[in-house]
This record gives sequence, C-alpha cells and structure tokens, in this order.
Amino acid sequence: QVQLVESGGGLVQPGGSLRLSCAASGSLFSIYTMGWYRQTAGAQRELVAQITSNSNTNYADSVKGRFTISRDNAKNTVYLQMNSLKPEDTAVYYCNAVINLQYWGQGTQVTVSS
Repeated sequence: QVQLVESGGGLVQPGGSLRLSCAASGSLFSIYTMGWYRQTAGAQRELVAQITSNSNTNYADSVKGRFTISRDNAKNTVYLQMNSLKPEDTAVYYCNAVINLQYWGQGTQVTVSS
C-alpha cells in the first residue's frame, strides 16, 4: 500500500506560479512512475505530467513549456512547478504512483483567477 499526500494548491492570479508537492510512503519510491493528473467538474481526469524512475518526463500539450515535474528520491517526493498559470489550469490536481498497481492522493485544489 502506497500513501500519497499532496500539498501546495491554492488561489493564484493568471500568470502566477505554484509548486505542488506529493510525499509518498514506502521504501520503493525510487522505482515508482509518478504523475500529476487534474480533473474539473464533469470532466475526465487527465494526465498533466509524468516522470519515470529514470526521470524521463512526459507532459500534456497544454502545459508544455509552463509546467515542470521533478522528483527527489531522498525525500520520497515529487513536485510540479507550474508557471504562467491560466484560468483553464483551474482543477483539482491529483498525485499518482504506479508500481504494478495505481495509487492516488486525495487531491489539491488549484484555482487561477483574478
């Protein structure tokens, strides 16, 4: 069982920045594929960014050049640096871990509004 705890969400103005963090339990963090997903009301959850155990990354087209995913294996933590935020980035952001099974965090709200 893997537990994931997100933090760092909040309200930010358009053009602003936020950094999300996700702390994972367990001693096998370094081999997890970690990801960030987001979901708005009535919509499907969508992949935002993903990072493998080898630190290969993958981004949704809508966030390329603005968001950066990274990981610190010593801290069992994955980050999502979000810059140049837009109102359409408003969503609940979920941390995801994959190691045979998928695990999800509880989600953190990000609201981009003036």
